[in-house]
Amino acid sequence: MYILLALIAACVLGVAVHYALPHREVRGVALVPAVATAVAAAAYTLGQWAGMKESSVWLWLIALGGAVVVSALAGAVVTRVRHHGDAVRRAELGI
Repeated sequence: MYILLALIAACVLGVAVHYALPHREVRGVALVPAVATAVAAAAYTLGQWAGMKESSVWLWLIALGGAVVVSALAGAVVTRVRHHGDAVRRAELGI
């Protein structure tokens, strides 16, 4: 049941990361929160399998901290790739 709390918190943190990163208009609004939620689910599950209890601070730090870091990196990479692709396309079109 606690994994649901971790996933909701990760999704909320993903929304915050989406709005904190620049150039949010070039990536989807659900991309960063979805990545954050998926990373938190995987990290929380792996932590549980490793023997961490639900009350462990490390489990929550790994799940939520990892979600924020990985989703921020994913958002930055997608933004950079999109800007590069747009620049290449503009150069092809002669704009």
